[in-house]
Amino acid sequence: MKIGVIGNGRVGSALAAGLERIGHQVRFGHRDPEEPVKDAAEWGELIIMAVPFVELRNAARSVGAAADGKIVVDVTNPLNRDGEWGIGYTTSAAEELQRALPNAKVVKCFNTVFAQNQSIGMVGDVSLTAFVAGNDKGSREAVMDLAREMGYEPVDAGPLHSARYLEPMGMQLISLAFIQGMGPYIGYRLVIGNRP
Repeated sequence: MKIGVIGNGRVGSALAAGLERIGHQVRFGHRDPEEPVKDAAEWGELIIMAVPFVELRNAARSVGAAADGKIVVDVTNPLNRDGEWGIGYTTSAAEELQRALPNAKVVKCFNTVFAQNQSIGMVGDVSLTAFVAGNDKGSREAVMDLAREMGYEPVDAGPLHSARYLEPMGMQLISLAFIQGMGPYIGYRLVIGNRP
């Protein structure tokens, strides 16, 4: 698959490395005029938005109609420039992205994983859970397949409004890593036991 990655920072680069490792083609789009956002979005069969939340609206504007009919994976956590929660609890970054790109199929994924672990979906020898939320079931399944190929254990988290729960999980992970001092080599794994 041809995948346009919008943003070439640590998150975009980590995801690109993981996707290339399993045989997908990646093209970056970012502020550099030699790699424009719109070109990468038009080229990609699937688009990954790996920009800081404060740049998400601008990136969506640059992507524009190039996202029409395509899966757009939102990796952002809604933090403001001070690192604090930058959005209310009656919406999510993913839902705001869907409003900005109304003809795209927005899917939330990978926001609960640190860049250090994103390319392989693991911490040590433990697979991390990739929570996947989106309104289109086929799009969720396509992103779950990508995550599984990369090494994650994907979980269908339901419709896009579930991003309202996944984004605070990302914030909690950031707090555990950098405020509580656990470091970035941590992650979530959903454990499903047998019913008695």
